[in-house]
Amino acid sequence: MAWLVLLLAGLLEVGWAVGLKYTEGFSRLWPSVWVGISMILSVALLSVAMKTLPAGTAYAVWTGIGAAGTVILGAALLGEPLGIGRVVCLALILCGVIGLKLVS
Repeated sequence: MAWLVLLLAGLLEVGWAVGLKYTEGFSRLWPSVWVGISMILSVALLSVAMKTLPAGTAYAVWTGIGAAGTVILGAALLGEPLGIGRVVCLALILCGVIGLKLVS
């Protein structure tokens, strides 16, 4: 169950990280509200997951989900480049997240 909570926390991290682009420096109300709520929920769920998962593992997986998801959505929604180097780096993040899950 902790891994599912951690996955949700990571997805919410992606939501607020991508959402920051839409706040335009927190000058737009509803995107800013979404970002704030997503930040709070993401960290709260990370805290819940850390009750049973090792802190280092949980944090690394959380940031890995956030980083990889933000790069993917940045390319899909914001037109950011996704060259071979970025794909290789995303694969390395994924390998690290899977490795941490397997050894925990």
